[in-house]
Amino acid sequence: MSEPQPKHCVVAWATRTRQYLWPVELPADASIAAALAAARAHAGESVHGQQIPWDSAAVGIFGAPRRRSDPCVEGDRIELYRALERDPRLRRREQVERERRRAR
Repeated sequence: MSEPQPKHCVVAWATRTRQYLWPVELPADASIAAALAAARAHAGESVHGQQIPWDSAAVGIFGAPRRRSDPCVEGDRIELYRALERDPRLRRREQVERERRRAR
């Protein structure tokens, strides 16, 4: 029997101004956590003075939230999500309120 082929994925993380991508090669049975560990070994703890939230950030694949224990497959884009600075719904309500005040 032949050995299972390794899979290739990309780990992505973005700041407000820049996106970082780390291609990783993983064993066939690797999880999202293994992909993050491989990317972390390549990238380190920070880039350009920005701490990468390897352990604390929510994760997903192609925009869909996932657990770190979930498996990944060949070609997946594994994303580290940064926390929102403000709730977008609250920000929108405040914007509408300001516009209403100006219209009066």
